[in-house]
Amino acid sequence: MRRLIQAFRWINDDEQGHATVGVLSLIAGIGGVVLGVGAASDSDIASITGGVVLGVGILLAGVARHRGIDYDVYARLEKLEKK
Repeated sequence: MRRLIQAFRWINDDEQGHATVGVLSLIAGIGGVVLGVGAASDSDIASITGGVVLGVGILLAGVARHRGIDYDVYARLEKLEKK
């Protein structure tokens, strides 16, 4: 278990910003599964909840990716262009 925790820490430290996007994508995936289960079982509440979680998860994953990863890339490009 200790090695697994160390591996997750290393991944988070090495790939700065990518873990946040992964977690939000996982939440969106869970929402998609709940949506499918709710639709298959004719449950309105599960379908609506799954759809909302899926939509919000996709939206937040895109925002987190843009904020966490793309800004750094743009900052590096701006720095290179000024030289």
